[in-house]
Amino acid sequence: MSTPLKWFISISAALIVSMLIFTGGVMLGSYSPTADDDDFAAVEDAWRVITEEYVDKDNIDKEALSQAAIEAMMEFIDDPYSTYLDRESYLQSLNSLEGKYEGIGAEVSMVDQGVIIIAVYSGSPAEKAGIKPGDLVTAVDGENIAGMRLMDVVLKVRGAKGTSVTLTVMDLETSSQRDIAIVRDQVYEKSVYIEMIGEYAHIVISQFGEKTDEELGKILKDLEAYDALGIILDLRYNPGGLLDSVVDSASRFLTEGIVFTVKYSDGKEEVYKVRDQDVVTDLPMVVLVNSYSASGSEVVAGALQDYDRALIAGETTFGKGSVNVLTPIGADQGIYITIARWLTPEGSLIEGNGIVPDEQLNMSDNDMLDWAVNYLQNA
Repeated sequence: MSTPLKWFISISAALIVSMLIFTGGVMLGSYSPTADDDDFAAVEDAWRVITEEYVDKDNIDKEALSQAAIEAMMEFIDDPYSTYLDRESYLQSLNSLEGKYEGIGAEVSMVDQGVIIIAVYSGSPAEKAGIKPGDLVTAVDGENIAGMRLMDVVLKVRGAKGTSVTLTVMDLETSSQRDIAIVRDQVYEKSVYIEMIGEYAHIVISQFGEKTDEELGKILKDLEAYDALGIILDLRYNPGGLLDSVVDSASRFLTEGIVFTVKYSDGKEEVYKVRDQDVVTDLPMVVLVNSYSASGSEVVAGALQDYDRALIAGETTFGKGSVNVLTPIGADQGIYITIARWLTPEGSLIEGNGIVPDEQLNMSDNDMLDWAVNYLQNA
């Protein structure tokens, strides 16, 4: 994998329903309370009193008691991207981080209305069944998910190849609902595509996976053969992906500087700088984004905007700019918890704000491409 800790950038973002890559900036970590944590000592005392002095202590399921306490703490912090994982969910999540993906091929995140589809993979079970970006998920297998945390919904949707799940989704524009049955499958996703529009290269990055930088490098190397005069980098519906892939991909278009900064809860900052690449380009660029561009795609768009490397056009992006850590606790259990926020090179906060484009466009896909080509022709 790209890094030993397997950082995942997203809106996530966005958590991937089907593949369960956690595109909200996920890594593996750990935390142990110290003897000076007085508040934790109170928790220990409560545990001792309940398990040793309660009159019906022999009837207490200690594992269930522990789980209830952890779930209550996660509920208290009221963060939709932070959640408790029992043994089964934790081990499944580790498998997902290792690249074993089976599901429906769609990604979700949280909005005010609830859980929304932000991306659907080409050729995936979700696409074949008619799931679309912008669909609001209201129920899974008939169970209303109102008030559920994002991870809880993800766990209900994912499953083994060949099994089925029914999503009830609402079209936010019409408020109409429909039930969609989907058979889960192995999901494969090529992440970079190119088509030439005259003398301009339309490069689509659908997500930042393990092979994205390699695929992008090959495409940029071939641009000389196309005699390309400019690039339209399409990050619409891109929910993010691996941190290393995001930094490496951004470094194909920048020669120096910062890609983004991570700011932790204690105020410390970690800076991710542009990396040396064998193939880079200085061709004029337009970057297309929309309200479903999230996490890693927001990082790339923000860096290219701050350095005036490209014109950003489209809609304000999703606004998912946080780091979530997968922390093992106890015996084969874990929690996902938000520990940091992302900043653009100039220090702009992505979380809750998104990237505001230089040119706000409300157009169809093809019209937006035509606009980008016209802009590059006249730049």
